[in-house]
Amino acid sequence: MHALPPRLAADWFDGRSARAQPVQVWLDGATLHFGDQTAPLARLTWPERQRHGQRHILLPGGGLLSFADGTAFDAWALASGRGDSVVVRWQQSWRLAALSLLLLLAALAAGYRWGLPWAVDTAVAALPRSAERALGEHVLDGLDADWLKPTRLSAEQQRELQQRWAAVVARARAGAPVALPEYFEIHFRDGGKALGPNAFALPGGDIVVTDALVALLADEPDALMTVLGHELGHVQHRHGLRLMLHAGAVSVVASVIVGDFSALLAAAPAVLAGNAYSRDNEREADFYARALARAGGVDASRMAVFFERVAKGHASVDNNPVAIAISTHPADAERVKFFSEN
Repeated sequence: MHALPPRLAADWFDGRSARAQPVQVWLDGATLHFGDQTAPLARLTWPERQRHGQRHILLPGGGLLSFADGTAFDAWALASGRGDSVVVRWQQSWRLAALSLLLLLAALAAGYRWGLPWAVDTAVAALPRSAERALGEHVLDGLDADWLKPTRLSAEQQRELQQRWAAVVARARAGAPVALPEYFEIHFRDGGKALGPNAFALPGGDIVVTDALVALLADEPDALMTVLGHELGHVQHRHGLRLMLHAGAVSVVASVIVGDFSALLAAAPAVLAGNAYSRDNEREADFYARALARAGGVDASRMAVFFERVAKGHASVDNNPVAIAISTHPADAERVKFFSEN
């Protein structure tokens, strides 16, 4: 290897003037010399090596040294003991760069598979019920503004349905030990043709029931009570909140930490409209509904009638504006069999 020059030509910018001053640069122990100036090596910012382009050393006080010959600078820096860092060597190797990409993808996949559920569980446990209720009220206000209309059911019809539901809940509470949420409330709404016969639970305990669902199951009160039990299962297991946290995990976890839910509140209706419950959530709500129905003196097998009538064309996955609504999850034979079992 040929001997490297002990000095290197550079342009010095002092940080006060745009005019460059040509200087010779050399190292002497722990000191960098440039012209008649000096600077301690410990206070310099050295550039990462690139394949092309100039090199710059940032000086204390805002100045810099610019080296036009990048190849000569790299050789000079290496001979002076300024070898490439691990990061630079990694960047200069396409094999290592490809390995980095694979490791990043693996880390993202692992985070989604295991880290995200853990973060959601942690956030759900940390979020107080009062905050969840406030979130649900905000979502209901948004739905009322965009998709729902006031119910057309008479006050007497609403009262009779509320009393029937309250009786089922009371029998379940007094009979077999069925865990019940701290708060839940039924709201009747006109969902129009788009929503059709439907019911869905919001974070915090608000359950919306459409007039069309009441009409569809007017002769099947047990089926209607089981549908409500299914939605109460979503409330009990906080599925709506989990869905929202899962959809916006990073921003939501940050909001839980700092106590700012503004971003979550703004996006809440859209999140619930565009993200359906998972199969595990639906299965968990079905188990809850069947247990509640049995404890409350309701024939859960009548759910087969609901599934059959919905399948005949009342509401479909394609045109339903609320993905968490029950009719967006049409029943298969296994689900019908589940509710028919004694």
